[in-house]
Amino acid sequence: MNGETLTISQFSTGVISSTLVTVGSDLSGRDLTTLDKSLITSCTSLFALFASPLTGILADKLGRRKVILGADALFALGAVIQAVTSHVGGMIFGRSIVGLAVGSASAVTPLYISELAPSHARGRLVTIMCLLITGGQVVAYTIGWLFSAMPGGWRWIVGLGALPAILQFAILVFLPETPRWLVQAGFDTRAQNVLARIYRDCDDSDRVVERVMRNIRGEIVQEALELGQNKPLGSKPQWLHDTMERAGDLLRNGGNRRALTIAMMLQGLQQLCGFNSLMYFSATIFHDLNFTSPTLIALSVAGTNFLGTLVAFVLIDRIGRRRILLYSIPVMALALFGCAVAFFSLKPSSLGGRDDPVTSRLSMPTVYLQMYQHSPDTESRALFFPVSIIVFMVIYTAAYALGLGNVPWQQSELFPLNVRSLGSALATGTNWGSNFIVGLTFLPMMQWISPGWTFAIYALVCTLGWFVVRAIYPEMSGLGLEDVKGLLANGWGVQESLRRRRTLSVEIES
Repeated sequence: MNGETLTISQFSTGVISSTLVTVGSDLSGRDLTTLDKSLITSCTSLFALFASPLTGILADKLGRRKVILGADALFALGAVIQAVTSHVGGMIFGRSIVGLAVGSASAVTPLYISELAPSHARGRLVTIMCLLITGGQVVAYTIGWLFSAMPGGWRWIVGLGALPAILQFAILVFLPETPRWLVQAGFDTRAQNVLARIYRDCDDSDRVVERVMRNIRGEIVQEALELGQNKPLGSKPQWLHDTMERAGDLLRNGGNRRALTIAMMLQGLQQLCGFNSLMYFSATIFHDLNFTSPTLIALSVAGTNFLGTLVAFVLIDRIGRRRILLYSIPVMALALFGCAVAFFSLKPSSLGGRDDPVTSRLSMPTVYLQMYQHSPDTESRALFFPVSIIVFMVIYTAAYALGLGNVPWQQSELFPLNVRSLGSALATGTNWGSNFIVGLTFLPMMQWISPGWTFAIYALVCTLGWFVVRAIYPEMSGLGLEDVKGLLANGWGVQESLRRRRTLSVEIES
């Protein structure tokens, strides 16, 4: 169900791709400008950025589940505002409300899952969340395609996002709070009941529950002593003071700083590699490449993302987070370079510079194809390179889904309990801040420096990111949440994590 929260989230962000090419002049009585499109798209990420750190505080004070309930209410409100507005400003306002919901959901949902999941299945369960996210993208593109030919169909595209949010709100009240938050808040009996439900199928489940409860209590006591706190478990939290203490511990403690650095690095790389520019603007790109059904072709990108995430579900705990990143990121970089070369090849030598009046009115790909139409000898070339761009985008999307689309959301496993919510929130804020930059700059970059250079820059980001991942990201697969703290205590723990991974693999095989 909490994966469904991010399915709604991705539906709400994914529908904008279809909306941008079907809205016509329905907003403010005119066609959307490049600035309009950039603002409508990026405001969601901007408000998600604002919401993420605040969500971390609220998740510690109120609990994980209540924050998700609030996100559902904001999703429904934002969808209704978008559906009824007649002005660009109203659309931006509705998208901003959705951004608050997206920021809340994306910060708390992985945290909720990781705190409920057994360590051996945590990677797969968070990947199921990502699978539902990509499922939301496929649903969004499918609805966009179905309603694209209907007059005013874009209102249905954005408005339908309210239905799953309302349904989930009604169901979510029956889900439990996480046992780790319950123990921290002093509700030990409730926490034990939740753990009993989680481990009921295990051999000697009572002993497993007691061991997990003992580990949670021990971690909380140890962290309280490290902070110089002497208050007993279950005492009434002074949330503002506690938040400041947690923020200080997150920044002062070397292990916590390293965890935050890794989490923020992965979340930033996930967005700065340019993937969500495809989610937001793929229909616009294919429209500018003169494809007759750009939304349907954009569905191929979303479908590939879904299938790639399905493969990741099978492989992530078997291969490991670190290795799957080191294998998939180079493929992303090569595919982006392929897109860049294809875009460069579309440009004929006779094309004018950026001061060309035609270029100032149209995006680059459209100009290229219009000029090719005058030469029969180049018609096949004009078809070959757009198709090549689609192929490279599909390869890039598949590699992204295997690695960067999933692994950064395992961020909660990096942090000790007392800073887990705040650390996850700051990392998620990095995601949405980077997302905002990409959403705001993608279309201007496509026009000002050309599509080829835009994709080349994203390829360079992937290349640099690979070296950083190799240097500082340890292997977390198979480790309990309480075990990770020691791994990062005195360094990045890369070699130690690989040694533990090899030991664990030998134990499993034997």
